Amino acid sequence: MLMTLIQKEIRHHILSVRFVALLLMCLLLVPLTLSTNYRNYRQNLVDYQEAVKLANIEEATMNTGMSLDPGLEVSKIFLKPPPLSVFANGLADVLPGYLGMTRNGITQGAPALASSLSYLLGHLDFLFVVGTVFSLLALLFTFDAVAGEREAGTLRITLANALPRDLFLWSKLIGGYVVFVVPFLVSLLFGLLILVWQGFPLGEPEIFPRVLGLTLISLLYIGVFFAIGTVISTYLDNSKTALIIAFTVWVFAVLITPRIGFLAAKLIAPARTSQSLYMEKAAMRDDFNAALEKEKQEITNNEAPLDERGRRTIGGEVARKIGERMKPFEAEYRSKFQNRANQLDRDYKREIERQEELGEMLSRITPTSSLIYITTNLTQTGKAKRSTYFQMGDRYYNALYTALFSKVIDHTYHRQHRPVKITQPPPLETTTLAETLRQSMVDLLLLCFFAVVLTTVAFLKFFRSDV
Repeated sequence: MLMTLIQKEIRHHILSVRFVALLLMCLLLVPLTLSTNYRNYRQNLVDYQEAVKLANIEEATMNTGMSLDPGLEVSKIFLKPPPLSVFANGLADVLPGYLGMTRNGITQGAPALASSLSYLLGHLDFLFVVGTVFSLLALLFTFDAVAGEREAGTLRITLANALPRDLFLWSKLIGGYVVFVVPFLVSLLFGLLILVWQGFPLGEPEIFPRVLGLTLISLLYIGVFFAIGTVISTYLDNSKTALIIAFTVWVFAVLITPRIGFLAAKLIAPARTSQSLYMEKAAMRDDFNAALEKEKQEITNNEAPLDERGRRTIGGEVARKIGERMKPFEAEYRSKFQNRANQLDRDYKREIERQEELGEMLSRITPTSSLIYITTNLTQTGKAKRSTYFQMGDRYYNALYTALFSKVIDHTYHRQHRPVKITQPPPLETTTLAETLRQSMVDLLLLCFFAVVLTTVAFLKFFRSDV
């Protein structure tokens, strides 16, 4: 009996206008976005390779005895575009293109979309299509599943034939879901074939399992919105009212709530910007330099004799004495600067982490945020990739500080010359699929929770309602 009801529901959806709209959306959006984003990825990869090549050409040996501008970028870490960004762009275009190493700290290069007007309109990718477009279509498939039958009077007739209510509701859910996901899977397969034809490395062991994971997560997310639509349909008797409520729920769940979470977090736990942190370090170094210059001038006045014209002559022996007396002051102020800079970095990171953790927690009340977090983790364009990027920048900066920055002496005439070769850092580490799934476990469980709880609510309400 259940299969007969499912077949009836499938025929009903296939003959509707909604199915035509779904089919057109799938055939147009999914292959088009994948193909277009892959061309953008290839261009970004070429730009990255050219930047790395230029940086390797400029690789040089620096001397600790030379005057080194505190704001000079002696080396850079470049961000390589991940291949799976064709599915979800995530943070790829807003992360800094490179991290520059200076004596004042780490500077950040301009992101890819820093001056692009397209950033104002948002990014169209597979994640946007699934999270925004297909979630709305899923609600349109289910908002009148029960309400429409009740309004037309067919629900009473159907259940009068001793048909169990659970079979009736399961047929609505399964039949509509099958009609929905088949065009989606076909269009995704067609889009993947286009990508492979263009040269996308789908068969690589680090890519295919992630693409499969993206597909399964998308199906689970669509199932959540099918459950939401069914809940709305079981609680309302009028299909027009159900449509209005479904659209309102979609606006809040997809467009508003994920953003409100982070807006509230900025108000509850404000944090400084990275640029303000860098400027604070630069100002602090200027203050230390001024203090050292004052110390140096006093030592020079005591050590350097006046010539016949009343000017101080700084010869080799005098410069050596000044340098010896300046060494402890240099070490003291360098230690003070580094300790204070480290404290500023720790405070800044704590502020950012507290704000983001609060924003994530508040945004997770909607399944769309969980989809975004899981998808960007799988495509290596999300929070985990950003953390790896900045952590590597910190490690590289610490290595340069030990090898070069800590040995540069500014305020002495007698310098010790030691050559230090500035080499390019190793490539960024990639997170394994197992680690990615572990990081995304909370969001995966939340999606499953939404699907199970909402479906249960729909059945309980339908069992208790009058027809």
